[in-house]
Amino acid sequence: MTTAVTALSLTASGCVVVRGDLEILPAATQAEAERALQDFTTAYNTADKANDQSQDASRVTGALADIDGGKLRSGAKLNPGGNPNHVPLKLADVTYTIPEKAAWPRWFVVDATANKGNATDRWVFVFTRDGLTDLWEVSFLTIVPAADMPEFKKDKDGHAQVVQPDDAELSVEPAQLPDRYVTYLEEDSALFADGPYTSEERARRRRNAEKPGLARQYIDEALTNGDYAPVGLRTTDGGALVFFTTRTYQKQTAAPGVSIPVNDAAVRALMTGEPKQSLTLEFVYNQAVLDPAKTESDQQVRVVSQVGGLTGAKGE
Repeated sequence: MTTAVTALSLTASGCVVVRGDLEILPAATQAEAERALQDFTTAYNTADKANDQSQDASRVTGALADIDGGKLRSGAKLNPGGNPNHVPLKLADVTYTIPEKAAWPRWFVVDATANKGNATDRWVFVFTRDGLTDLWEVSFLTIVPAADMPEFKKDKDGHAQVVQPDDAELSVEPAQLPDRYVTYLEEDSALFADGPYTSEERARRRRNAEKPGLARQYIDEALTNGDYAPVGLRTTDGGALVFFTTRTYQKQTAAPGVSIPVNDAAVRALMTGEPKQSLTLEFVYNQAVLDPAKTESDQQVRVVSQVGGLTGAKGE
């Protein structure tokens, strides 16, 4: 059973001060979580309809702020009067998974079905805030097939269990996952299970690199600070569902006499400079992975979701 830890100190007057930021507490109440989701959805829909990044800037952070921001900035240039294809996001069958933890930031997870994409997929949101007076913001948004959505371990009060960045009970410590994933994309490794975001992505990159006249290079970065930091919840099988962020630069360099086609309107909208010799595309991705327990280390880490977006383009 988890024991609450409270730090006490004596002031000069002899009064006892309770450090609430160090006490193990639920990240939010059910009512707070419900309100946070409602406020986010309202802001998200307003921003999407108007193609106006300022409308949800206070409700997104980390990876989602980058991904959503890139989409809205390109949309504003292409359709300054608003998004002609706007369909309000509507969520149903909502589940709130609220962990207990000490200190800030505190965060919780929401998963739901949506009126977009596959009707059975789970849209998974990580809400976070750094202090009592801060607004709840969504730092991660991934879309997980229903069959891959794990069951979270909970205590008798229904609270989930946070995995620490250096959790030694997992096959890979959560803090190491972004770097290990980036390394995997560049080098042969059996750490991650085959799939569209692992072995198939590496194969796609090899095919692109072999196209004549237009060389493609990939540079991947792990984003690990602040609201980009990996977070995860313990699952009932002893593993964890972990969220983390990476950035990818894709540089296309043309051979002499070969032009670089820029057929994507979103790329043109975000592009600075002219792609006379090269074009560098910048993407941000957030991943959700199932990190198995170390006792089952023969099992590979499995990427169950990746959501990303174009965040910049530079022609030279």
